[in-house]
Amino acid sequence: MAEVLSTFVLQPGDPAPAFQLPDTEGRVRSLDDTKGPNGLLVVFACNHCPYVIHLADALGDFAREIATQGVNTVAIMPNDFAKYPEDAPELMEPFASAHAWDFPYLLDETQQVAKSYAAACTPDFFLFDRDLKLAYAGQFDDSRPRGSLQPHGGDLGEAVRRMLAGEAPLPRPYPSSGCNIKWKEGNEPAWFSKP
Repeated sequence: MAEVLSTFVLQPGDPAPAFQLPDTEGRVRSLDDTKGPNGLLVVFACNHCPYVIHLADALGDFAREIATQGVNTVAIMPNDFAKYPEDAPELMEPFASAHAWDFPYLLDETQQVAKSYAAACTPDFFLFDRDLKLAYAGQFDDSRPRGSLQPHGGDLGEAVRRMLAGEAPLPRPYPSSGCNIKWKEGNEPAWFSKP
């Protein structure tokens, strides 16, 4: 398991790339119908990555908390599930339910949405404001699967607080850490280098 740090291709103030992707029940969901009145958290995630599993319960709690502040959450699964069957579409809903994810979990089978966000790893976090402009791209917190620190969402929580308060974003946020996105053969983005 290689730890991959995300790139910062989307810059603060950049618009959220649009998407139309199916959820675990086959309904197509879009950027506009998943956003909340005060913003949207886009999380690239999967079922099998130890980094996602490590914070999956905390992410469910975090999403419920920010929903009360008008910020919705959506998760997007971009991995090549033919090579990683634990990430297969039929296993996404059970994973989401096991971790009390009350938000949509969408399948990016073509991987084009992950490319448009320049997502590099699972998990990768992108926070957008009420106008769907990027407010934060970075880690959930400083906990890691093999560490003693429990997930707490401190970095992302502070980013949400600043965004809602109209304050300046976090300076030089620490990038997300996780497992590299499992690109389909020949589908790797130009900026991706194999670990």
